[in-house]
Amino acid sequence: MTETVLDVRAIAPAERHALVFSTFDALAPGGAFILAADHDPRPLYAQFGAQRSGKFEWSYVEQGPEVWRVRIARAREGASCCGSCS
Repeated sequence: MTETVLDVRAIAPAERHALVFSTFDALAPGGAFILAADHDPRPLYAQFGAQRSGKFEWSYVEQGPEVWRVRIARAREGASCCGSCS
């Protein structure tokens, strides 16, 4: 199955995180999407750690220099992931 790509490069920076979180919150457990960004989304990772600790998985698919792609998944029910998967 192909995962949805959320390309935020054309979205206003002030709106990006809210869009990413709403996309994540709409996922079923075990669901995922690919985030495409124009910079390393490390601050977003920290925000996920603070707000969704233990509920997400984060893995880089591509790391720049022009585009970063990150697979963000909602942890399955009962999963023991700490949220620092990478």
